[in-house]
Amino acid sequence: MVKTLLAEVKDFKKDSIFTPFFMIGEVICEMIIPILMGMIVDDGISAGNMGFILRTGGIMIVIAVFGLVSGLGGAFFGARASAGFARNLRKKMYDNIQSFSFANIDKFSTSGLVTRLTTDVTNVQNAYMMILRMAMRAPASMIVAMIMSFIISPRLASIYLVAVLFLGVILFFIMNSATKYFKQVFERYDDLNESVQENVSAIRVVKAYVREDYENNKFRKAVYNIYKMFVHAENNLVAISPVMMSVVYICILLISWMGAHMIIGSTLTTGELMSLLTYCMNILMSLMMLSMVFVMITMSEASGKRIAEVIEEKSSLHNPENPVKKVADGRICFEHVDFAYHADSKEAVLKDINLDIHAGESIGIIGGTGSAKSSLVNLISRLYDTTAGRVMVGGEDVRAYDMEVLRNQVAVVLQKNVLFSGTIYDNLRWGDQNATDEECRRACRLACADEFIDRMPEGYNTYIEQGGANVSGGQKQRLCIARALLKKPKILILDDSTSAVDTATDAKIRTAFVQEIPDTTKLIIAQRISSVMGCDRIIVMDNGTVNGFGTHEELLQNNEIYKEVYESQTGSSGDADFDEKK
Repeated sequence: MVKTLLAEVKDFKKDSIFTPFFMIGEVICEMIIPILMGMIVDDGISAGNMGFILRTGGIMIVIAVFGLVSGLGGAFFGARASAGFARNLRKKMYDNIQSFSFANIDKFSTSGLVTRLTTDVTNVQNAYMMILRMAMRAPASMIVAMIMSFIISPRLASIYLVAVLFLGVILFFIMNSATKYFKQVFERYDDLNESVQENVSAIRVVKAYVREDYENNKFRKAVYNIYKMFVHAENNLVAISPVMMSVVYICILLISWMGAHMIIGSTLTTGELMSLLTYCMNILMSLMMLSMVFVMITMSEASGKRIAEVIEEKSSLHNPENPVKKVADGRICFEHVDFAYHADSKEAVLKDINLDIHAGESIGIIGGTGSAKSSLVNLISRLYDTTAGRVMVGGEDVRAYDMEVLRNQVAVVLQKNVLFSGTIYDNLRWGDQNATDEECRRACRLACADEFIDRMPEGYNTYIEQGGANVSGGQKQRLCIARALLKKPKILILDDSTSAVDTATDAKIRTAFVQEIPDTTKLIIAQRISSVMGCDRIIVMDNGTVNGFGTHEELLQNNEIYKEVYESQTGSSGDADFDEKK
């Protein structure tokens, strides 16, 4: 984990090196000043030597200025290093997420990834800042102050040593007890983010069903869980401050009492006692700073592991050594294909699929919910790899292609249509960033999207809100179809993507496909018989297997499932679908 994270320091290595050097410089300046103060008391004030006082005071001012400059330098470079480190971590995670296959994405929740990119990175950033500054400054200050104390009076310095050892043991037990709570608390952030994300994205549904109270209670529960875990952790840490201050005051009393006796016995000067008291505060404050560092490291340990999980996650899909760079045509062939989402699954989602689809054909795919229709088409663009068998496109195994080349030739309109914030033109050009206005308009005509776009005040320059919140479901589907058409693909997959479109518009879209893109292989997943009955051939899926494959007329004659649903949808009942079994 540490190696993975530190690899992202990259171009901020110099800042990370400069920071501790500046902090050591500040410590050296702070350690010299108590000695000079003692000299002023012993050799200046006691002797009435004003010249010595002024000279030494001037030196102290110069050293204090150097200490100030060193402290500012440490703060500046430390801030640059930690902020740059956080930036690189976020970029590395985001870039790696873009390379994930669907199988990789399935391992992480959306809310969990958001937490890792925000809260977790902030925790690691703060810890890195503390490590660069305090983790170097505090031990150096404590060690130098201890050495100076032993030089002045080994007898009194022994009090510091005992106090440091005692506090070290106490801090170890307190921090060890708090660690387990900090490891759990950041996992609760996932639940909180999930609650917020779900509520905001579905706010219209929440209000339509008057579920504000329910969502508020769910949010309060997530917040309370985080609060409770933090309280448990903080309850373990509250003992640090009183224990620390008690030890500080005991040390001051002991040093003052013993030092007074030593001054009377002429074995210690007043200035040396003053220096020892200053070093006492330096040592114990350094120990307190170290405890803060340990707190930050403890809090960030769990965050660091969660970040490393995303960075170290490798895509389950890879390009071959010498990938094929061109898709010849839209032929599709499934040869004894089995597929399961997880390697340890007991039962495959797709079982022994054998299909041969010609280039330019229009293929309908129907079946009940859970019959693996979407799983079937996901293999064509290699969003997942087969468990057994192979899928071929254009006469080549999909695993032989460069994935970017393959996916540029296989346009998919998924069930969950997503539009992004920006104009209609911006959204359409996701299909082809270099598409002209006329090409965008033509794609919209094919998808029957021009009908509603022309009625909008700003036409194709109309701004689409995030997620397409200001357009209807059917309008969103048609824009997504137009976006896919702009790719000029050899294979077009419509995964139940006209479900929100009326039957008349659905028929127009299918007619336009036949007339305008005859060479493109079209796969249309649908629940309505009317959406697929005009296709060249139709695949009937049932429980992960191909139950039938043929023309509309052939399936009416030979396939009981197809015949039953056709009669249900076109007969008097008219409301049956593939999920209803007679």
